[in-house]
Amino acid sequence: MSDKKLDQDSDECAAGGGGPVRKETGMRHLFATLTYSFDGFKYAFRESAFRQELVVFCVAMVLFAISGAAAVHYLIGLILFLILIAFEALNTTIEHIVDRVSPEKSEFGKQVKDLGSFAVFCLLCANGIFALYVLAQAILA
Repeated sequence: MSDKKLDQDSDECAAGGGGPVRKETGMRHLFATLTYSFDGFKYAFRESAFRQELVVFCVAMVLFAISGAAAVHYLIGLILFLILIAFEALNTTIEHIVDRVSPEKSEFGKQVKDLGSFAVFCLLCANGIFALYVLAQAILA
């Protein structure tokens, strides 16, 4: 299959099969990208895991403020949280793709979903360990 045919197929797929998508350039591309990202955020917000992680992050930031955490701790906490929600979005994407491609239960599908879940779990642990470190540092100081 030629590269031109592949590009056309991917454009049609992106448009839901309704024909090629007009590619934006320049500032229009930037605004289109921001719109896609905001739509992704709105979709992620419908996921209970995302909302729960957001609440826990907000609680952690309040506890950081009460404990007098350093500014660098807020920055590290924010970066860890952003990585966590990025992994959560990727995990949700993987789950949707597996469900779409293989709607029947399969060992392969289970393994793929479990690995995505494990990646999120690792980041949840990293976030929790860091928050406990910051809070323990404040208590012991």
